Amino acid sequence: MTRASTAERPLTLRLLPAWPGWRHLPREARDTLFLLAVIAWTITPHLAQLPAWCGVLTLIVLLWRGRLAIANESLPGRWVLVGVLAIAIGLTLLSYRTLLGKEPGIAMVVALMALKTLELRARRDAFVVFFLGFFLILTHFLYSQTLLVAAAMVVSVWGLLTAVVLAHMPVGVPSLRRAGALAARTALFGAPVMALLFVLFPRVSPLWGVPDDGVSKSGLSNTMRMGSVAQVALSEAIAMRVKFDGPVPPRDAFYFRGPVLTRFDGVEWRPVPLFAPLESTLRPRGRPIRYEATVEPLRLATIPMLEATRVPPRVDGYGIGLRGDLQVLADRPIYERIRFTGEAYLDYTLGPMRRPGDLGESLHLPDGFNPRTLAWAAALRRDPRYAGADAATWARTLLQHIRGAGFSYTLAPSTYGRDAVDEFWLDRREGFCEHFAASFVVIMRALGVPARIVTGYQGADPEPVDGYYIVRESSAHAWAEYWQADIGWVRADPTAAVAPDRIGRSNRLVAAPGFVAEALGNVSPELMASLRNGWEALNNRWNQWVLNYSRGQQFDALRNLGFSSPSWQDLAFLLIGALSVLALAGALWAWFDRHRVDPWVRQLERLRAELRRLGIAAEPHEPPRALAARARARLGADAEPLVRLLDDLERQRYGRGASERPDRALTREFTARARALRPAWRGAAR
Repeated sequence: MTRASTAERPLTLRLLPAWPGWRHLPREARDTLFLLAVIAWTITPHLAQLPAWCGVLTLIVLLWRGRLAIANESLPGRWVLVGVLAIAIGLTLLSYRTLLGKEPGIAMVVALMALKTLELRARRDAFVVFFLGFFLILTHFLYSQTLLVAAAMVVSVWGLLTAVVLAHMPVGVPSLRRAGALAARTALFGAPVMALLFVLFPRVSPLWGVPDDGVSKSGLSNTMRMGSVAQVALSEAIAMRVKFDGPVPPRDAFYFRGPVLTRFDGVEWRPVPLFAPLESTLRPRGRPIRYEATVEPLRLATIPMLEATRVPPRVDGYGIGLRGDLQVLADRPIYERIRFTGEAYLDYTLGPMRRPGDLGESLHLPDGFNPRTLAWAAALRRDPRYAGADAATWARTLLQHIRGAGFSYTLAPSTYGRDAVDEFWLDRREGFCEHFAASFVVIMRALGVPARIVTGYQGADPEPVDGYYIVRESSAHAWAEYWQADIGWVRADPTAAVAPDRIGRSNRLVAAPGFVAEALGNVSPELMASLRNGWEALNNRWNQWVLNYSRGQQFDALRNLGFSSPSWQDLAFLLIGALSVLALAGALWAWFDRHRVDPWVRQLERLRAELRRLGIAAEPHEPPRALAARARARLGADAEPLVRLLDDLERQRYGRGASERPDRALTREFTARARALRPAWRGAAR
């Protein structure tokens, strides 16, 4: 062997200690590796939100600690830990410019969790790691409350509870299976209390509402530029779920009204403050459509509702109002999932029937923008064929022009410049719904007709899932409204002129699927659709029963229990009474458990009783090996079968891989052999 290879071998052994096998690891190393695996599992979902350095640092520290456990080497000194901590603090400041807030706080907790594993010198250090782990589990729900995250965190809770159980088993080498089963049983015993607190503990808003930061973004915005809605249409994320109480409206009536954009500066569309009372402008006809909606976090104050809404919905924890332009507004942006019931009139008229003086904002066009389109509109207005044309005539003319002038509806239109309407209307003629709506409104204003843009969602998945129609972010849509004398505001959807299936059948343009989704779709489209529908139905149940469990549902539960007009006092009394019953049941169980006899103790006492019948003194404190020695001394060679069985019992109870339950077959065999010896030794025993 050369000198170089001789020098390299100790380095390799030092960096990668030989794996002795799980069963041959010392108890401390085995428990440490299990805890490290649980920590890694708990931290992994956070890596998508944390900077890359945090994941790399955590991985290095956990691997380092695992190597020390396998090699049975001493832990690093305090100054090494201080140095790594200083690095973590410096990188956090570099990434976030602060140590305060959700993201930097979670990054520091993850780093501290990993560093604390390098300081596991006493049981107290282990308990710090356990409780840091439980706290870290809670932080996952600040980012996501999906069913997958909840399931992953259930596994983390079980793992940490198993580690706690192992820390309370100082004797022997208890198996992970035994500790895990005990942890699971303990959690199941506590499940009724958790369920009771969940159902009855007073709440003022849905579970896990985050006041300052949401968990997802809606496709809607209070502003619109050409291109913004098209980018959102790439997302197949769920925006809202709708369940109808009664007849389902036709698919082309699935217009969920969001922000109304009237003010235009040449580039961007914005809403304008409106304070007109709704009672004087909305005139519904016919019977309303009743429905229940679950809306994902919007990060907006606008709540999309089916057109047209006459009464604002009630949402726990929010003040909801209705503007004169039919926007439903909350008193603050919504950063949590909400559920409400609503009514919509599909047949209605909106707005003043006579032209008031406050529609000037709906006619305004900024100077210096889109001159060619304005010239095109002016030429159309001078055309003798349209002398005396009203708003409806102009709208039909523009929609007919869209149908016959070679316009195309596309998910990825070209980039437009400063005069976007000029380029779209006169040159490229390819765009998404916002291009058609914005150009329609600009030309209608140029023709002297008040007009505005309405954004929201249009359409839903073809078939309901678990009774709910799913509206996706890809259904984000923009349409137009123009004012018609003697009628009011009239909806016009220019997209329907070029892509009627987009409105009539909700055939949205969708992004290309991923590799796995494409492969499954090619093999069996029905299987892919079935899998997605099943998963979304499961998520919907999770949303409805857990995440959206609200104060109103608590009171409904009390009514089902017989409370005629439930109040907070009834809720508190019921909770206290139920907890008292559970506490009494727990006390009775503890008393019973305290007086139970361990199966090993019970088995050994039976064997002692058989030995006493043979005249052998068997004291309660003596282990099986001492009893075997007494039997050999008393019975000689006749005692060998009993001695062998007692030795087997010693190994089963205290040896490596000790079993959890005593061997009943051993007890039966011992009793039979002892009884067979009684006639020969009864007299001697006397």
